[in-house]
Amino acid sequence: MDTIYKEEERRLALRPAKVDVVAPGDELPFADDSHDFVFSSHVLEHFPDPIRALLEWQRVARRYVVAVVPHKERTFDAERPVTSVEELVERHRTGFRTDEDAHWSVWTCESFLDMCEQLGFRVIDHLDPDDKVGNGFAVVIDASVRPPPIVPVAPRDG
Repeated sequence: MDTIYKEEERRLALRPAKVDVVAPGDELPFADDSHDFVFSSHVLEHFPDPIRALLEWQRVARRYVVAVVPHKERTFDAERPVTSVEELVERHRTGFRTDEDAHWSVWTCESFLDMCEQLGFRVIDHLDPDDKVGNGFAVVIDASVRPPPIVPVAPRDG
């Protein structure tokens, strides 16, 4: 309850939400299809392998994965390039992990929707900008439609 994230919660909502479970977000201690939905807000970009996190959220959700993600043009990531699907697949393929807290990935709503389409995540709705703070976008993924296995990226020449 004393992290910088809980401090921001206090600032925005006057009190922090109760924490029931502490676990890595890409290794949840729940059975398959054990929850109706998974909701995340400004979390996915902190995973070095966001594909792993999305697959994990989809594993535990019966119906929906709802992600509110920062939009690069409306955050401090504005000067950074959009993270390519190829880079994300490479991170996933190699099992890239780190404890460093950073924005590992940068998206626009369009690039996120493109990533979902390329990887086989079925998006059933989206909202850009999000209707809360407005610095991100929201995407709803159908958790019942599992994407095919991620195909490794072909090696680059040179």
